Amino acid sequence: MQLETILDKVTTGRRVSDNDYLFLEKEVDLHQLGFLADTVRRIKHPEGQVTYVIDRNINYTDICISACKFCAFFKPPEDKDGYLITFDELAEKIRETQALGGTQILLQGGLHPGQPLAYYEEMVSFIKATGIHLHGFSPPEICHFANISGLSVKKVLQRLIAAGLDSIPGGGAEILSDRVRQLTAPRKCTADEWLDVMKEAHSQGLRTTATMMFGHVETKEERLEHLRRLRHLQDRTHGFTAFIPWPFQPRNTVLADVEKTTALEYLRMLALSRIYLDNFDNIQASWVTQGPKIAQLSLSFGANDFGSTMIEENVVAAAGISFRLSELEIRRLVTDAGLLPMQRLMDYTLVQ
Repeated sequence: MQLETILDKVTTGRRVSDNDYLFLEKEVDLHQLGFLADTVRRIKHPEGQVTYVIDRNINYTDICISACKFCAFFKPPEDKDGYLITFDELAEKIRETQALGGTQILLQGGLHPGQPLAYYEEMVSFIKATGIHLHGFSPPEICHFANISGLSVKKVLQRLIAAGLDSIPGGGAEILSDRVRQLTAPRKCTADEWLDVMKEAHSQGLRTTATMMFGHVETKEERLEHLRRLRHLQDRTHGFTAFIPWPFQPRNTVLADVEKTTALEYLRMLALSRIYLDNFDNIQASWVTQGPKIAQLSLSFGANDFGSTMIEENVVAAAGISFRLSELEIRRLVTDAGLLPMQRLMDYTLVQ
């Protein structure tokens, strides 16, 4: 029986195939998927710890030339209501974060057409002067910086690292299929370009995360393509610290008519990710889109990380989702699930 074969692979540390994935996706019920994913989590993390990070998501601008159909946050360059953060505002947000025990800043923004690479280098240096870890600039931003500067991605990363960049978030991946990207975000970097940024970042010593935003125009097979390409790159570089899948939030977007992904479908995708991505140590729950109770349930479907306290979050909020959790609430949810909450840094070093 194929399910027994897959269970044997999972328990003996052997890799599941694409055919195994498709069988699980099409034929196996939610409870069996959860059991398999939880088995993988227990093997990888027998100590029963669930990690989280205290950080703030700072979106330095909402001005963006990409105009992605799934985004409710951006404003076109001609919109007079668009903003670009001042360094004084940045300093105040960092002070607040550090006062709350925050260890890092997640820095992301729109693809602003009017700022040179030197502006972003100055921003990085300014943030690093505070002593906080800077987890900044997703691959579409790096590609944008390369375009506006006329430099290679390699050179852009070298300059940002010299300014103080510590690690790169996995945003902008959406679905790593160019058919999907052409339909939803044709001005954004291609799937190959996203992967090439991550490959180059890893070669220069930066750790990064990887994400997937699913539940819009992609097929189930394209979800597998996304996971396959991540698993292949991780085999080569071992530079990804974690994988974070979340469902598309359609409200206030051009794709508002898309049926919203259910919590059960989210849990299935989370479990499939844990089972298939055998070379990713950490899978993160998405309480920001799912709320606290489903995020807690995620801990039985393969997740071993609760993500960030998200002192500030703007992009998902623009799509009408506004869950909030404090560190105390995260610790309580993890403890109530029978697991041990542990604060971490970006590289999953524990904060003692």
